[in-house]
Amino acid sequence: MENTEAPKTREEILQMSLEARVQEVMHYQINIDNYTIALSEIAKLPQGEQEELFEFSVQLQGLLASEKFEQKKAKIMLEVIRQQVKA
Repeated sequence: MENTEAPKTREEILQMSLEARVQEVMHYQINIDNYTIALSEIAKLPQGEQEELFEFSVQLQGLLASEKFEQKKAKIMLEVIRQQVKA
């Protein structure tokens, strides 16, 4: 049976935060990979189809930039928590 009690100590809270931040960084990476691959797939299409998908490509580029930026912030907070876990 899984322990469903709320964390009681600073260490337990930090450990839960650490696990959540690791997953957050991973989720950003999955999105980064998805958007990068989608843009690559669009680039392989004939010119006419690329033009039809231009607005979508622009959206993907914006999403990619946003995910990369948010991942950088998440990585900083992950490092902060790692340092506290070590302390």
